[in-house]
Amino acid sequence: MSGHSKWHNIQKTKGAQDAKRAAAFTKIAKELIVAVKEGGGIIDPANNSRLATVITKAKAANMPNDNIKRCLEKAAGAGGGDAYETITYEGYGPGGVAVIVETMTDNRNRTAGSMRHHFDKFGGNLGATGCVSWSFDKKGVLVIDNEEGDLDEDTVMMDAMDCGADDFEADGDVFTVYTDPDDFNAVADAMAAKNYTFVSAQIEMVPQNYQKLESEEQIALMEKLLDIMEDDDDVQNVWHNWEE
Repeated sequence: MSGHSKWHNIQKTKGAQDAKRAAAFTKIAKELIVAVKEGGGIIDPANNSRLATVITKAKAANMPNDNIKRCLEKAAGAGGGDAYETITYEGYGPGGVAVIVETMTDNRNRTAGSMRHHFDKFGGNLGATGCVSWSFDKKGVLVIDNEEGDLDEDTVMMDAMDCGADDFEADGDVFTVYTDPDDFNAVADAMAAKNYTFVSAQIEMVPQNYQKLESEEQIALMEKLLDIMEDDDDVQNVWHNWEE
């Protein structure tokens, strides 16, 4: 399976300033609240699979347990999370790069306008639902950092497969474990029981193929598009097939 350019994302996470970290926690907090709402108000991850998935993501992002607990208490309160809805947008970035944007918003008109503006401003265009998602696969993705070199690649691969993973990939100091979305929580828990920790753990849209950008102008526009999406409060995740 081709690489997912995760090392770039991990480096950004490691070097993030406090403001970026706080913004990431805010986005995860929204996901926690909505997961409780859509799970019928259940705050026990053992009985709410989506909540379990988001908690795994929160822990991988080093979100403090107290923060997670406060989010769950807020979600359990009257009306917690009622205002938010999840909307996914699809389109093309510079050079025809396929882009999927997952948003969580309390104002769909504002968010739709922002998405169209972002795509238009940086050389892309917003498309119809389904225009690019057919070329992505939904997978559970667990990323393990081996920068210190303490882990043996073959051992991690065998452990991942024993835990129920579908695929394993080594890219330098980064190991990526892929799972069926329905098996994500079980695989993550099983690997955590083997004392593995993750720098990223979530359900992702993984591209089936990748698009190269040859023009420096297109590369600069694509980077700006991703940056403005990341800074948009309504945006939870951005998936793309740019081969960085």
